[in-house]
Amino acid sequence: MLALRLTRVAQPAVHLRRLAVAAASAATGFLLLSALGHAMSHQDPAASTLRLTWCTAPLATTVYFAVAVARTDPGTKPRPGLSAIGLGPARLMITSALTTALATTLGSLLALVTFLHLRGDLTGVPFDGAATEYLATGQPLPLPATLTLLSLVPATASLSTALALRPKDPRSPGAPRKYGRFGAYGLAAARETFGAYGRFGRQVAGSRPAQLRAVVPPGAARVGAGGTPQAPGSATDPSAATPDAAPADVPDPDPPAPREAPRGLPWGITVLAAGLTVEAYASRTADPTSPGLLAGWALTALGLALAAPGLTHLCGRLLQSAHPGALRLLAGRVLMAESARIGRPLGIVCAVASAAYTTALVHDTEVQPLGSLTDLGALVVVGCTAATLLTAAVEAKQARADTTAALLRLGAPTAMLRSAAALRAGALLALFGPLTLTVAELAALPMAAN
Repeated sequence: MLALRLTRVAQPAVHLRRLAVAAASAATGFLLLSALGHAMSHQDPAASTLRLTWCTAPLATTVYFAVAVARTDPGTKPRPGLSAIGLGPARLMITSALTTALATTLGSLLALVTFLHLRGDLTGVPFDGAATEYLATGQPLPLPATLTLLSLVPATASLSTALALRPKDPRSPGAPRKYGRFGAYGLAAARETFGAYGRFGRQVAGSRPAQLRAVVPPGAARVGAGGTPQAPGSATDPSAATPDAAPADVPDPDPPAPREAPRGLPWGITVLAAGLTVEAYASRTADPTSPGLLAGWALTALGLALAAPGLTHLCGRLLQSAHPGALRLLAGRVLMAESARIGRPLGIVCAVASAAYTTALVHDTEVQPLGSLTDLGALVVVGCTAATLLTAAVEAKQARADTTAALLRLGAPTAMLRSAAALRAGALLALFGPLTLTVAELAALPMAAN
């Protein structure tokens, strides 16, 4: 009931994302049912198995999109006070999984109704029987196989959502547990000295970089705790305080840089090289829809997804090199902080774009792994990957909302924030654009040689 209430009272943008998940689930379910219909109407087990195997690509992208939408759902975000009424992190995780299951189940039911309508089981055969090539018209559908195929997307999506949003230990992995006085858990590693109790009023914070202090125009009015403007240089002006003391009412607008870069870059390069090797070996066969080619594309996508967070972190570090100003410093820090969040969807988009470009380069090869429904499968893959990247961008914007609000309170112009966003997009395009073309050229080279 809670999942239904959260679904009903959500904002229009949230409803739109959930409807997109339902549409992707419907298209994927229809592809799975068409594979079943092909197996029933054609006595070719190898071709039917290959068609069902190629359905894993839209299935994987649909599940990935559903998880991304669940992560950006504001109705299931942990907030203060929810644990007191029984809505802790575990309960919210279950609610997110149930909400995802509702959206994907709606899509699966829509796929079943469409499939039965095209077969003529509801109101007669439409389109004069032109759409009954892979629908096994006139044969009864096996109920266990139909339910199994239709439950693949809801079960996989809800389970993946639960795993992605499960409550995590805030301690770093492998860190030893530390106990303070009277067995208190989770205290700082450094023990307090006796003199620390006399300094209870002191709050120490790191000073802001000089570049970000330049964001505030000279002579601009500052806002105090009560919302009243303060004159520059006054006794309550935060800039007049000592460098090592930060007021509690003005958040630090500097996004903290991650202490270490993502560690998946070497593994991503290795898996990417393995995927290109498998694609080159599979392209030697006469069948362009062989399972080896699908395995090579899957390894290539996995390698780019593993390497993209490290490349995004490196791109942010390069933006801050060579005496950066406030604009480049802000854009680079945001890229470094959001490298893990937007890196993986960006890597998947690069993999899909490189596969599409490879297919366009080898124009003389007719790659139709799903028959006449190949265009539908390609539309699901491309649409889900692009929508996942946009959803990750929305999640990143929600995550840095406090930093953006702090910058605006300090007097940062809105045009500078837009320029920083454009600079981040341009830097990512300059890095991942040539990478996508390079991967596509390497993948198409052995195919063109044959």
